[in-house]
Amino acid sequence: MAIKSSPKVLASVAPEDDIGEAKRLEIYRLQVLLRESEQRAYDLFLQNLVKGTSHLSLGQEAVAAGCAAAMRPGDLSFCTYRGHAHTLARGVPVEKVLGELMGRDIGLMRGKGGSMHLTSVEHGVMGSYAIIGAHLPIACGAAWRAQYKKQSDVTTCFFGDGTTNIGAFHEALNFAVIWKLPIVFVCENNLYMEYTPIADVTAVPSPAGDRAGAYGLPKIVIDGNDADAVYRTMTAAYDKARRGGGPSLVECLTYRYSGHSRADPAKYRPAGELDRWKQRDPVRLYRERLNEMGFPAVQLDAIDAEARRIVDAATEACKASPPPPADILFTDVYADGGCTWRN
Repeated sequence: MAIKSSPKVLASVAPEDDIGEAKRLEIYRLQVLLRESEQRAYDLFLQNLVKGTSHLSLGQEAVAAGCAAAMRPGDLSFCTYRGHAHTLARGVPVEKVLGELMGRDIGLMRGKGGSMHLTSVEHGVMGSYAIIGAHLPIACGAAWRAQYKKQSDVTTCFFGDGTTNIGAFHEALNFAVIWKLPIVFVCENNLYMEYTPIADVTAVPSPAGDRAGAYGLPKIVIDGNDADAVYRTMTAAYDKARRGGGPSLVECLTYRYSGHSRADPAKYRPAGELDRWKQRDPVRLYRERLNEMGFPAVQLDAIDAEARRIVDAATEACKASPPPPADILFTDVYADGGCTWRN
């Protein structure tokens, strides 16, 4: 099965503005901040200031921004190892994320978790998970808690296209539908499962959307590079979940500009594919839309400048922060805060 080498849009954006000025500016601000932060993470890696590897979301900012803008305070997010953008979109300060990537004491986990384990319960970010598909059943548990306690929060579980071929994906979907859990599963289909084209190893064209019907869910496949399409779709899914209507499965078509991780030069991609996707860059497209709607360029320039200022200040704060002290090495290994094994 050949990989699709150009963007395929399966859901269009309504021409009327049902989103509103304030929300649109929030969505644009988030996308710009995510782009600046991820680009800075890349730059810091090249300077040998980010230890280990990292998985960037450059090119996928519309998914994180559109979802976060549709959430309410108290809603929960479960992320993959490619979770920097989703963590930042929920309001975690940039220095906390960059500091964690750099292994500094200022980091979100004081430098102990690294790129693939970002967690901030305060912001509703319930962890980034490095094991493919492992977090889907855990996210169901969080949603079940809300249902059992009659609380109004909704859980969002993000995952990549490769996860759709993992058993936990099917188990979690079945469980969520049977119990009508308040959860939204979001597949970020960037066409590649690490180095392998998802289309080469999957029996259906839409790895998430085409499986939805097996669990009684509608097929929802949207343009993941259009933050408005993401926002509208997620708003409807969250409303459904809060009303007791059960889960939704949303597949967002998008594309990562870099390789799977910093160790991957992505030479397996067909010639010209990256350039074609960059023609639909989510940040540029959203700015062009705002320009067409009459938002002043000076206002958008100010948002761009503020994002750069925030990232620059965060970078300097991280560089000035020391590594974590040795005395925290054996803390927080277990839930009681310690490391002593108990039978």
